[in-house]
Amino acid sequence: MCDDTHDHARGIARRALFVTGGAAALTLGTVNFAAADGQGQGQGPGQGQSQETRTVRGTLPPGAPDFVYVPVEVPSGVREFRVSYTYDRPSVPAGTQGNALDIGLFDQHGTELGGKGFRGWSGGARTEFFVRADDATPGYVPGPVRAGTWHIALGPYTVAPQGLSYELTITLTSGEPGETPRPVYPPSRAKGRGRAWYRGDCHLHSWYSDGRRTPAEIAALARAAGLDFINSSDHNTHTSHPHWADEAGDDLLIMLGEEITTRNGHVVALGTEPGTFVDWRYRARDNRWARFARDIRRAGGLVVPAHPHATCVGCGWKFGFAEADAVEVWNGPYTPDDEVTLAEWDNLLVAAVRQGRPWLPAMGNSDAHRDPDAVGLPQTVVLADDLTRQAVQEGIRAGRSYVAESRHVTVSLTATGGRGRQAGIGERLPLPADAPVTVRLAVTGAPRCTLHLVTDEGTLYTSEPLPVSGAGEIEWRTTPSYAAYVRAEVRHETAAGPVPGALAAFTNPVFLGAS
Repeated sequence: MCDDTHDHARGIARRALFVTGGAAALTLGTVNFAAADGQGQGQGPGQGQSQETRTVRGTLPPGAPDFVYVPVEVPSGVREFRVSYTYDRPSVPAGTQGNALDIGLFDQHGTELGGKGFRGWSGGARTEFFVRADDATPGYVPGPVRAGTWHIALGPYTVAPQGLSYELTITLTSGEPGETPRPVYPPSRAKGRGRAWYRGDCHLHSWYSDGRRTPAEIAALARAAGLDFINSSDHNTHTSHPHWADEAGDDLLIMLGEEITTRNGHVVALGTEPGTFVDWRYRARDNRWARFARDIRRAGGLVVPAHPHATCVGCGWKFGFAEADAVEVWNGPYTPDDEVTLAEWDNLLVAAVRQGRPWLPAMGNSDAHRDPDAVGLPQTVVLADDLTRQAVQEGIRAGRSYVAESRHVTVSLTATGGRGRQAGIGERLPLPADAPVTVRLAVTGAPRCTLHLVTDEGTLYTSEPLPVSGAGEIEWRTTPSYAAYVRAEVRHETAAGPVPGALAAFTNPVFLGAS
């Protein structure tokens, strides 16, 4: 085995700072390998194969660019590209971010934003990966290792005040490439029950990014949670898509997507065409988001900003909601940041009715990664014409949905006006401003919860706690001039004080009056 060492900390002359159409990036000096062609030096891993290894070391300072690229000249005849890496994790004062270094790979097609070069991303979930024609580490795309300039992409997520020192070990193996498997994807239709309420969880992570569950394990948990549909959403990679086909069935629709994880917030691409990859290497200030939101929709997907007020670094949503088809208001077990998002979403509803413009539907998902994360906590319950990708997406886009903490919670919200006209969740009841309206809310599966009716004026009705059976119904009368919309919240009991109880369910609104 031939081994060589490159030190990228030697001098600034080997570095180039540039903008790739998105976030600023730093490109380091090129790592070169001898020609392979099956004739490499040293002992190989098998007959007809040989290996060469290079070690690259460097240090990134605080304030480093979002992406640092290490170019690697790959000769012809290479069968496998393998990388392992380490970096230091010094102690830092309380409240100061330590080191975290993500990693990925782009092939000979280059690193252009939205280009064809993407070959994988594992973020910080793995310390090594490989790519070859017949296989690849989860999160990476199998395919031939062709000659040209490849790039290892480093993402310094956070850098300690002392800086971030790293070491890369790059190994190229020559030999016959093998055959790339032909991808097979899950169908876009399940058996369904015609027009009905279907339950789903559209934000899930497998071992193809930073999750710890296989697609088979996730599908089993989804069925156990009473779900009818799910959506794959691994961070910054679409490589799980071919691995869901065996898990779909008449009882479970599996849609395909990605969680685009930028430095200014995360967004779920929900139900894109199989094999769709969406780039994430930009910030709000780069003015690139609208382009990629359009790409998601052109690929048949919905644009759903995820956990907009999450407190993790880079998780807060900074791109605005102009390009969104829906927003993830409830993410995982209910926490204060979900309460903040719920309030912000309600303000968006008020602004929409005041300005006479389209409103933004809400949804909820588990964002489950590993045990003990519960798949289906929460789940979005959608009124769809059938259990197909298109029908479910139409129901979400129209807001014909509510969010529940489990399969046991059901909610019905209707508004009835003159001559028996009726509207349900996500619909409008067109009536004169002074026409009487009767609002009915029925709930099951929510023991000791209180029922709330919320309008553009605020919460105008709160019930007594439901009995231990968890079932109850309330009726409330209003007019369109008094309530431009009505939505429901089902809340658990709270210990004391003004803090509201955690949600057990909430609905999208029913709109009252002329459009």
